[in-house]
Amino acid sequence: MDNPLVTTEWLAAHLDDPKVRIAEISQLPERDTYREGHIPGAIWFFWKDICWHDTDREFVSPEKLAARFGAAGIGPDHTLVLYGDPVQYGTYAYWAFTMAGHKDLRLLDGTRTKWTREGRPLTKDIPRFAAVDYPPPSGDASMRLGREAVRAGLGKPGRMLLDVRSPEEYAGERVMELGKFDHGAERAGRIPGAVHLYFKNLLNDDDSFKSSAELDRIFRRVGVTKKSPDEVVVYCRLSHRATLTWVALTRILGLENVRIYDGSWTEWGSIVGFPVER
Repeated sequence: MDNPLVTTEWLAAHLDDPKVRIAEISQLPERDTYREGHIPGAIWFFWKDICWHDTDREFVSPEKLAARFGAAGIGPDHTLVLYGDPVQYGTYAYWAFTMAGHKDLRLLDGTRTKWTREGRPLTKDIPRFAAVDYPPPSGDASMRLGREAVRAGLGKPGRMLLDVRSPEEYAGERVMELGKFDHGAERAGRIPGAVHLYFKNLLNDDDSFKSSAELDRIFRRVGVTKKSPDEVVVYCRLSHRATLTWVALTRILGLENVRIYDGSWTEWGSIVGFPVER
């Protein structure tokens, strides 16, 4: 898989490219930050509205993706550049849209943080694109793992569980990051046997990914290489931070044995009878 990251320079040169669409994926359902200023041409999406099923706790299907994208003026042949607010919401959308089947997805490396630090333009203009036809693509959910498969594999030789939450969450002191209301699961702790790697260690201070050489060294320190383990299962609280780690491992470093437990700690820490380690 080619590295999907595009630089701020590349995006600046393609703002008027009719083959390119840009989307801001927001953590919050309000458009306040977007209205204050966004990258020119960027469409706004609230992450749940675009990445999830309308009612079920399930991801967007290929059919629903086609309908939503087509209505927004995104066609099957468009290069779609995503940036998150914050960064992990862009990688979450990238992962969800990959499963739903859009073929040409890109991520703005450094998201809005790097873009604005470089003094690049923002606008308050809201783009309007005519609806287009988008036949449902072929999906692929092979990069996803459910709770029963995670539990069945506890202690399995060759499988690593990688917990990329904050140190306080991993230690069982909180179920949410410091500085935020502590909610999201009934119990604090971690999945038994999970190894810890804080996701922010993969980023520079401008929210861009560290170099491939740096990422390789970081993952090697926790025991992840292209040859070992046989399988890596990544999780966090709700899988946003896990998707950023998945992008680093699969798209930047080229590992093929990585999947995400998308229910993550919000689900695991609330299920009756599932084991918790502290």
